[in-house]
Amino acid sequence: MEMRSVLRGVAFFSLMQASCLAYSQSSVTLYGIIDTGVEYYNHAAGGGSFAGVPTLTGEVPSEWGLTGVENLGGSNKAFFKLENGFAPGTGGFNYGGREFGRQANVGLQTAYGSLTLGRQINMTTYSLLSADVIGPSIHSLYVFDNYLPNARSDNAIGYMGKFAGVTVGATYSFGRDAAGPAGPAATNCPGQVAGNFLACKQYTGLIAYDSSHFGAAVSYDRMRGNEGASAPLTNSAYTDSRSVVDGYFKFASLKAGGGWVHRNLSAGVASTLYNLYFLGLTYVPFASLVIDTQVDKYIQPHVTSSTELVARASYYLSKNTSVYSSMGYMVNGRNGSTSVAAGGTVEPGAEQLGVMLGVRHSF
Repeated sequence: MEMRSVLRGVAFFSLMQASCLAYSQSSVTLYGIIDTGVEYYNHAAGGGSFAGVPTLTGEVPSEWGLTGVENLGGSNKAFFKLENGFAPGTGGFNYGGREFGRQANVGLQTAYGSLTLGRQINMTTYSLLSADVIGPSIHSLYVFDNYLPNARSDNAIGYMGKFAGVTVGATYSFGRDAAGPAGPAATNCPGQVAGNFLACKQYTGLIAYDSSHFGAAVSYDRMRGNEGASAPLTNSAYTDSRSVVDGYFKFASLKAGGGWVHRNLSAGVASTLYNLYFLGLTYVPFASLVIDTQVDKYIQPHVTSSTELVARASYYLSKNTSVYSSMGYMVNGRNGSTSVAAGGTVEPGAEQLGVMLGVRHSF
């Protein structure tokens, strides 16, 4: 009789354990990309040419991360993401030297959308993901505005909901960038200052539509500065706003994407605005070969304009490993000084050719 009671207890405990596991299943995934190679460009600042390993990005930035999901029952889930950006050439951290400079957040997901807390990708990045066929590459539209590939917000609350083909998203940051020194991903504006509610605040918004053959997106991004932050946003009254309107079409092995980015910087004597237009094509002649081309046009009214032509071919040796060749050509206006390569230099007003041969592995 006593043995039966023990067996019943063991069976009951086992059922409870199985029930808990079924109700609260969790998983953690390690992932990453290592992408590097050798780049060359001519007409570097000071004369001559440059050849070496890029410091910022290859075909895409190198990264590694951890992401986890726990099933809370029904359609509810808890999640987290820790994501590091690094330079393969030196092993150093990018994004202002932060260990998890790309993302560090936790959140809850329900049938009505997801709520995210922490450092996170904001809506400017999401608006460009589908229409920009080149992406954050060594030769890309991002050389005209180095904020675009670093569109992330510290100390932020984010929401994203997907309803059929419509995506709605927004972020609000109490202090958009706590890292320094100055740089495109470290502008020393931590905010959250007592008595100055506007210091380093940022908000972004997105509405997008995606279907099997076409899609479109619109986003708005507005940030403020503060005393001690990197120029030009050195005052909480100064603002920097960006709007993105873009779209894409897909036809079998061909994809076309294009759009417009508008920036309006209101920062005293440093105030400026620009318009950036892009149009690109992706062609997949067979499964292991992808060919991308894009033209980018930068216009700063009454100051300068520049045009960039980009072509890239990627050959997949396997599902996770590819080799690629990227070529860019920059035509700067008389007062233009945009390098064809991310992190590169150029003589003012010079035309510039850039080439990169690289290898990319994801895991």
